[in-house]
Amino acid sequence: MLHIDRRSLRIRLLAWLGGVALFVVVTTWLLHGILLQNLARDFLGERLQREANHAVAQLEQDQTAVPTALDSVSQGYQVFHHLYVLRFNDLISASDPQWQQQLAPLLNESGDALIDVNRGTQHMLVYRRHFEWQGTQGVLLVGEDFSQVEAGLATLHWWVGGIAAVLLGMLIILNMLAVNRGLTPLWQLRQQLEALRSGKRDRLLLVAPSELDELVDQLNWFMDDIDHRLQRSRESVANLSHALKTPLAAITQVLRGNRPIDENRRHKLLSRIEDINAQLAAELRRSRIAGPNAGRMANVTRDSSRLIEMFRSLYPERIFNLTHSAGEKDLVPIEAHDFSEILGIVLDNAGKWANRCVNCDIAVSATTLTLTIDDDGFGVAEEDFSRLGERGTRLDERRPGYGLGLSILAQLIARYSGHSRFERSPLGGLRVTVTLPLAVEVIN
Repeated sequence: MLHIDRRSLRIRLLAWLGGVALFVVVTTWLLHGILLQNLARDFLGERLQREANHAVAQLEQDQTAVPTALDSVSQGYQVFHHLYVLRFNDLISASDPQWQQQLAPLLNESGDALIDVNRGTQHMLVYRRHFEWQGTQGVLLVGEDFSQVEAGLATLHWWVGGIAAVLLGMLIILNMLAVNRGLTPLWQLRQQLEALRSGKRDRLLLVAPSELDELVDQLNWFMDDIDHRLQRSRESVANLSHALKTPLAAITQVLRGNRPIDENRRHKLLSRIEDINAQLAAELRRSRIAGPNAGRMANVTRDSSRLIEMFRSLYPERIFNLTHSAGEKDLVPIEAHDFSEILGIVLDNAGKWANRCVNCDIAVSATTLTLTIDDDGFGVAEEDFSRLGERGTRLDERRPGYGLGLSILAQLIARYSGHSRFERSPLGGLRVTVTLPLAVEVIN
């Protein structure tokens, strides 16, 4: 049994196009039959009217008596093979006595008109003409058998129907060819996706209709994002392997040795373990970076307010002030965890080094998100601004840390095609300004 996939776009297009074509052809064929019969009836009616007018004109020119005029008309219409009925007052003459009785009621009606008369299977078309001749009122009926014309029209109509059926079949075949050709880019896209899955190609390169351009671009963006995440995972593994190999070897050597572990050596072991823990935490934070293609939105007001409250609990001796000018645009196309990570790193850094106050200003425009964080701490020398964000760099050892937060911040900002700026704060400490475009492209 033939199985038809109703979800197939090809089947749907063919069904719709075939249905529309069938509707148009059938409707046209039915209208053809109606219009053809009406046209033939009007044409024959005009001819009967002209012949009736001609007969009346001949009667008006004739000066003979009424019976002679009746005979003359009878002879003339016998030549034309038309049915006629002529009445002068009470005198009636008919070319076919069989129709005289049936058509007699039409003589008593007023007005000139084209009338359809049916008797059994025979259809007669009759034109009634009132006139005046030699002071006498007369009525002339001129008729013609319309059944033969209708039979010819029916034959012609069915011939047209047969031709329309052939044209419908050709139209369906052409629709199939057009649909198959129109869907060729989708089949090519499927083949290239198979090639992507099998590793035979790394990007989509398709000459597609403009309607598919955005789809192809999005798929390429996702492929680039997957490649970037894979590369980032490999780098994280390599970094962990390089960073943990030496301290783990040192710890293993100490634990396997016979020397007793005194207080000094115990502190060194704890320091090594803390370094390992910090490296693991940093790499895990990097692995959670989603990037601009995650399809998630951050609620600036909600997420920033939660972070401020959290840091107020972590640093109760500091005052955290938040100003927000998002206007009507509160949702931004930045993954919520990434936004919290960016803002959290800067706030945590400011909370560590501030003396008393941390100000955070968030501004959202149509195209950018700007974060400005000021603290009133000791600040950083201008010549060291360029070193901020370097992996493992700590410019001041007075606070605990491993110099990894700002390097993660730099990676996050780069993923969103943004930039950061470090400068002297009006409060006396450090000002960090992060600007992120809200319409971004994937970073390869």
